[in-house]
Amino acid sequence: MNAETPVIEINHLGREYGRADAVNELSLLGRPGTCYGFFGRNGAGKTTTIRCLLNLLRPTSGTIRVFGMNPQRDEVTVKSRLAYVPDAVAFYPWMTVRNTLDYLASFRRHWNRDTEKELLAQFRLDADKKVNALSKGQKTQLALVGAVCAEPDLLVLDEPTSGLDPIVRREFIQTVIGAYQEADPGNRTVFVSTHLITEFEGLIDEFTIIDNGKEVLTAQADEARSRFKKIRARFAGVLPQIDFAEPRNVRRDGREVEITVNGNSELILNRLKSLAPESVTTESLTLEEIFVATLA
Repeated sequence: MNAETPVIEINHLGREYGRADAVNELSLLGRPGTCYGFFGRNGAGKTTTIRCLLNLLRPTSGTIRVFGMNPQRDEVTVKSRLAYVPDAVAFYPWMTVRNTLDYLASFRRHWNRDTEKELLAQFRLDADKKVNALSKGQKTQLALVGAVCAEPDLLVLDEPTSGLDPIVRREFIQTVIGAYQEADPGNRTVFVSTHLITEFEGLIDEFTIIDNGKEVLTAQADEARSRFKKIRARFAGVLPQIDFAEPRNVRRDGREVEITVNGNSELILNRLKSLAPESVTTESLTLEEIFVATLA
């Protein structure tokens, strides 16, 4: 794979369950060294897409390439270069934390014992504790340690912080994932499906929002923040009648109006200013606000 080859390439992916389409004509491109966000409501098709990506499910239609390879035909080669943390993790309950990590390491050509030691200490995981005695959050932490210590080229995370308390969650996102990518910039890629969009805000380079199995929006994070704006105007007297093309994105409150716009902020600003407001402010939406505005 050269630097131009996408790490993930999904073209017109379809996956049916009976007569229902879980994923429908989905296409996306994950580039090397980026953190790609995959957002959608519950049941939107995110986990189905990831399972197809990992050859845990066979697509009904479309093509998938990982590192330029077919994950069905080249499954061992593809999976040797990635790590996956599902939304519900499971381990052999009779093993200890130490046994589990040694078992995971036995399948890898490379395993960073220094990182393992640091993360066990950071997460306060007892290496001698049996896995069946761990809480849900601790099992998730163990899965994350196992994924990061392998130092894969691709980290696939499906609701990776499920069950973690807010402090550990922030620590993991900011330090662990950040450090994983920074250790080999430009080469390590993260593909993350999450509901906690705000907590990944600073890491996401590009994202796709899906709904009912279909792509609704794909954008570079910075480009999306420059397009999606929240404009607030306050008037001295009664709020004037303003006719906007997208009324669902307009909120009126007393003498104030708040408008969410996508790509036409200058036009809306000029229209508001022509009505002589007391004040006008503009701010970019966060990725979570963009998600909500897109699916509202």
